[in-house]
Amino acid sequence: MEETIDLREYFDIIRKRFLIIMIITATTTFISAIVSFFALDPLYETSTTLMVNKAKNEESSIINYQDVMLNQKLVVTYGEISKSRAVLGKVIDDLGLDMEYEELYEKITVSPVKDTEIMKIKVQDTDSNLAKKIANKIPQVFTQEVIRITKADSVQVIDYAKVPKNPIKPKKMLNIAIAFVLGIMIGLFVVFLIEYMDNTIKTAQDIERHLELPVMGVIPEFQEEAK
Repeated sequence: MEETIDLREYFDIIRKRFLIIMIITATTTFISAIVSFFALDPLYETSTTLMVNKAKNEESSIINYQDVMLNQKLVVTYGEISKSRAVLGKVIDDLGLDMEYEELYEKITVSPVKDTEIMKIKVQDTDSNLAKKIANKIPQVFTQEVIRITKADSVQVIDYAKVPKNPIKPKKMLNIAIAFVLGIMIGLFVVFLIEYMDNTIKTAQDIERHLELPVMGVIPEFQEEAK
């Protein structure tokens, strides 16, 4: 006899062991809230945007399409220069930062703004004021180095970094919501695993399903009336 189970039995299993699901869900949600609010350090991000002007050909002061395309491609090169040891090492020295080059390198992301000659420098740090200082210091040092290395004409800062008000991480409510859903999934898994491992006979239907024996009769439960 093939063993089958209908949807009502699933709901009965969940209802019977609903307390286990609630305890697991509450535990994962509580742990996530504690970690998000008290254990994880807030991470702030700020950015500055700048544009490097390539030195023009003295024979022509007209900027043509090829010049624009070349400058857009050079933005990638400028990004690597801005994260070089020559630049970040001087930033560390000028700001008196207590960190190595590799550590500062990991805090910085440089990316070109699509279809423009503009590059954006993002800085992440647990100290919002320090993130601003680093983001504004990099263009100062970068200006000197890029002109020296590539003979660029000038560097123009479009937007200076400001002190970020709100952290980008951790996303506390998102973490809690994920933990809540995960808790429900774990709870359901545990409940159905317990039910699967439980091979005891409890009902007449269990006898028919597992032992394949007919049930001749059932003794109902009753409570003796108080005298």
